Amino acid sequence: MARMTWIFSPERVDTPDATALRRDYYGDVAGRYFRRVVTEDEYNEEMLNDGLDLLAPPAGQFLVGRHAGEPAACGGIILLDAERAELTRVFIRHAFRGLGGADLLMNGLEDAARSLGARRTVLNTRLDLVEARALYTRHGYGEIPAYCSGPYMDIWYGKEL
Repeated sequence: MARMTWIFSPERVDTPDATALRRDYYGDVAGRYFRRVVTEDEYNEEMLNDGLDLLAPPAGQFLVGRHAGEPAACGGIILLDAERAELTRVFIRHAFRGLGGADLLMNGLEDAARSLGARRTVLNTRLDLVEARALYTRHGYGEIPAYCSGPYMDIWYGKEL
């Protein structure tokens, strides 16, 4: 029954709801990494260098999920090349976890990747983000060799669509 109350749709990354969700995402993942609350300056610096132009067609897509009308989840797709799309910023606000939204978000992101022409999805994450890693493996993602590098990447996953 909880799944009936979720609605996912493409949205510009600069809407108030999308911006608030991206801030919560950064607060969660950066706060866990630094083991402290992220400062306002850190939010602003990271969100200004966010690659937002890639999260809109034709290069990608950004989805916002609402549970009973409340903005509760987000995720993005970025085309890396003609066949691969990267999942990014996959996030469910803590108050909405366990209500079936994560599976619907993953399905929506994969559908968005297909609609952009991708035949494979890839992603990177950190080892400490155990909930995210469990979600990805539950959806058929397997560990792959690194396709990119960065300071906050420990493990890479991929899936044929």
